[in-house]
Amino acid sequence: MAPKAQKKPQGKQMAKSSAPHKPKNSAINASRLMKYSRARIFQRKAAYKVKKVKTPAKKSAEKAAAAAAFVVKKIGGDKNGGERKVYKKTPKSLPTQVASRKVQLRPKKTFKKHVRRIRSNLAPGAVLILLAGRHKGKRVVLLKQLESGLLLVTGPRKLNGCPLRRVSQRYVIGTKTRIDISKVALPERLNDAYFRRQRSAKKSAASAGGSADIFAKSDAAYAVSAERREDQAAVDKALMGAIKASGDGPMLRSYLRSLFSIKSGQRPHAMVF
Repeated sequence: MAPKAQKKPQGKQMAKSSAPHKPKNSAINASRLMKYSRARIFQRKAAYKVKKVKTPAKKSAEKAAAAAAFVVKKIGGDKNGGERKVYKKTPKSLPTQVASRKVQLRPKKTFKKHVRRIRSNLAPGAVLILLAGRHKGKRVVLLKQLESGLLLVTGPRKLNGCPLRRVSQRYVIGTKTRIDISKVALPERLNDAYFRRQRSAKKSAASAGGSADIFAKSDAAYAVSAERREDQAAVDKALMGAIKASGDGPMLRSYLRSLFSIKSGQRPHAMVF
């Protein structure tokens, strides 16, 4: 018997090709430079001949956008129709760059909400070594920590000339020497406002809108107030009594009078204070 003849594909039915699919565009070098441009690929695909069919959802979205493009305003008069559609005008110029917005990762805390942590070796009554300021190198006694986080210290002034001062804990070295100051009564007014610098008369007059001469030289020198003298004397008297009550009174007095210094070959990070 004769073999049956194979049927030819009819209409749009075509036989599947065994050749692999080739993309319309390809790279011609290692830097991914394409053979055809985007415009040329657009022509090869004949995408401009494809009719875009709008779905009902897209049509409704376009109508809503067109309705939002104008504002209905009421107009007086019998022959004006009562209302009119006024289209929103586009701006004449648009910004070329969008301003970057800083992302806030966590809520900001003001200075009042900051936590005032203090090192474990900086307890009231500890002897500290000052590392900066006009009294650097002197040994002082820590009285308490203020609300701002600064340390209230004193020499006492009778021993080494260091008065009541505020010092940051970054500029002190804590030692193992302790003085019992539980019986030392500090005045209640010793706070941050007590040590606030007073403004000069020239600056206060200028801020108030006065006609103060900015080139005038004032001969007024700083003078310690009677209030500070009284507080310093009271604190020194109580602190000297606490030093005397300890078993090593003479040694502590000489220790507080001496200045701290480093000789060649000494390493501060390896020293025990």
